[in-house]
Amino acid sequence: MLLELDDLTKAKIVALILDKKTEVALENLSELYKVDTPEIVVGTIKKKRRTVYAVYVVQEKKIYALNSEIFYNPFIILHEYYHHIRSKFGMHRGSEKHANMYAQEFIDSYMRIVEKLNQNKKLQKNT
Repeated sequence: MLLELDDLTKAKIVALILDKKTEVALENLSELYKVDTPEIVVGTIKKKRRTVYAVYVVQEKKIYALNSEIFYNPFIILHEYYHHIRSKFGMHRGSEKHANMYAQEFIDSYMRIVEKLNQNKKLQKNT
């Protein structure tokens, strides 16, 4: 079973990726899950070059992102990270649906935190 992270933690991970600090985000997540940090590179692998934006290769412990735009896409990076942690916990072959749900949870948390911050700014402005 995966560690349940709070909204703020998830939002910080998304913010790091959006701020072009993808490696730091993966390092932070890996510390939380107590697993090795996967390497992440811009590049492709044979047979996947035209069919996916990114892929996690278990044997290499590496996430391949199609290009730098994908490298900084939180949903895609977190989707691939899900495959990494599933493999580390002996549960590899996690479904694409579950990887999507995992990534979406982070995006949703980020959006909730941003909304709260915006509400607080509005309240401060009105006082």
